[in-house]
Amino acid sequence: MGGNQTRITEVTLLGFQVDSALEVFLFGLFSLFYTLTLLGNGVILGLICLDSRLHTPMYFFLSHLAIIDMSYASNNVPRMLANLVSQKRTISFVPCILQTFLYLVFAHTECLILVVMSYDRYVAICHPLHYVITMSWRVCTVLAITSWVLSFLLALVHLVLVLRLPFCGPHEINHFFCEILSVLKLACADTWLNQVVIFSACVFILLGPLCLVLGSYARILAAILRIQSAEGRRKAFSTCSSHLCVVGLFFGTAIVMYMTPKSRHPEEQQKILSLFYSLFNPMLNPLIYSLRSKEVKGAFRRALWKDRLM
Repeated sequence: MGGNQTRITEVTLLGFQVDSALEVFLFGLFSLFYTLTLLGNGVILGLICLDSRLHTPMYFFLSHLAIIDMSYASNNVPRMLANLVSQKRTISFVPCILQTFLYLVFAHTECLILVVMSYDRYVAICHPLHYVITMSWRVCTVLAITSWVLSFLLALVHLVLVLRLPFCGPHEINHFFCEILSVLKLACADTWLNQVVIFSACVFILLGPLCLVLGSYARILAAILRIQSAEGRRKAFSTCSSHLCVVGLFFGTAIVMYMTPKSRHPEEQQKILSLFYSLFNPMLNPLIYSLRSKEVKGAFRRALWKDRLM
């Protein structure tokens, strides 16, 4: 390194480089989406906590997904909204790295929770007589805690590898938050090891879980087709299709973002892809589950009816 290189203390998030009128429009639009994200996931979480009929393994894991989605969006979106209406778009380097770490924790946890949810559906449909024993509350708790702990440890590996690097410029990140690939561009040292670990983590946390999910649903589909009752097939397929929609949205955008050649995705396109798993997916998840779940809609009606009686 040259002697004139200094360590970064703050960076500028360039965000969406558009004219001021469009910035105001984007601020209003993304504020609405963020509000819907918090409201939708908050309602789902509240219903699961308050309605005893939703105290089942499937909704236990769905409550974790709601917490992840709210946390995920809250880690990235408020800074993006502030930058859309502010001329000062700088962020101190330590909060920037913390944002990167939390973003990785929530992303990894969502991958693992989606796998656990597919396993829950597999047991419920393919082995219904053993469901109560296989998916006991102890097992569910262990699966949830394991998902969070593994995600934290994996994100910690990325954090340690990032902090070992010297950062001396440029002082700008062409993104709306401190996404890890964009942060690595600030390093004035070889980031080959970081890139290898990121790709390996993607294989472990994206391709591995996706293969498990698809394997589970291949067996689930075979089991559904063997159900004699048309109503039973419809109910089973409705529950599973909701989960498959969420899986497709999350894994699809993440794999395109991190496992395809970067030359195919200019930086502006990468920002749009990041919006999907930072804002759009967390907003759509509660809508997908609530619109296709009779149990959630029933719990919502009971909550409204209870309020009217009080």
